[in-house]
Amino acid sequence: MKALIIDDEPKARNLLKILIEENCQKIETIHTAEDLLSGIEIIKNEKPQIVFLDIEMPEHSGLEILDFIDKDINNFEIIFTTAYSEYAIQAFELSAIDYLLKPIRVNKLQCAVEKASLNLGKSQINLKIEELRKSLNGLNFSKIALPVADGIKFVDFDDIIMLKADGMYTTISLQSNGEILISKPLKHFVDLLESNPVFYKPHRSYLINLKYIREYSKKDGGYIVMDNKETVSISKDKKEEFLAIVQSLG
Repeated sequence: MKALIIDDEPKARNLLKILIEENCQKIETIHTAEDLLSGIEIIKNEKPQIVFLDIEMPEHSGLEILDFIDKDINNFEIIFTTAYSEYAIQAFELSAIDYLLKPIRVNKLQCAVEKASLNLGKSQINLKIEELRKSLNGLNFSKIALPVADGIKFVDFDDIIMLKADGMYTTISLQSNGEILISKPLKHFVDLLESNPVFYKPHRSYLINLKYIREYSKKDGGYIVMDNKETVSISKDKKEEFLAIVQSLG
């Protein structure tokens, strides 16, 4: 495989190049560029499979890459390199975009390269970067990217009724389109969504959208009925907290 590193900092380019050479055997050729436009020329001429792209660069941000590339040659995977804050990283997670935090760790690099090699040609990078740009513009998160069999499905938070653990998978119930089974554990979505006040985890197996609660029943120790008629258990240690939240919603 061929790779391209686009970064305006010479030390950062050289360090990443060394890390790739020493730890990523699948990558045989590594090109480098000091800015986005020269990187675009290398992409057109050399056709790398993986592009390591710094976001914060003078003149053109890495997020502008799609403004300079035709869709028919956009057949590579992008791994963003960034020193963004932890809060901004949520935008990457929600957009299902791979990123490496500076300073770059070897194990994270290896995982990102392996994932990129598996996703070549099927990860809908155009859609993902567009969602990332929207999210980073004021850090206004409103959608989550869900990996499905034929690509990526972007879903509005408001469309999610609930998420239910199913082993290492998660069943997501949508208001608009029934259920989707996603090959990620519930914890992945709890980490992404629980900071959003509309989502609440009443039980280790559920994450619910409070907007879609139909009723609360005190029977059988207490449970929730959602708008899709699914019943959701409440952990004993969460019951008092949940009732306080429900009362505040009223």
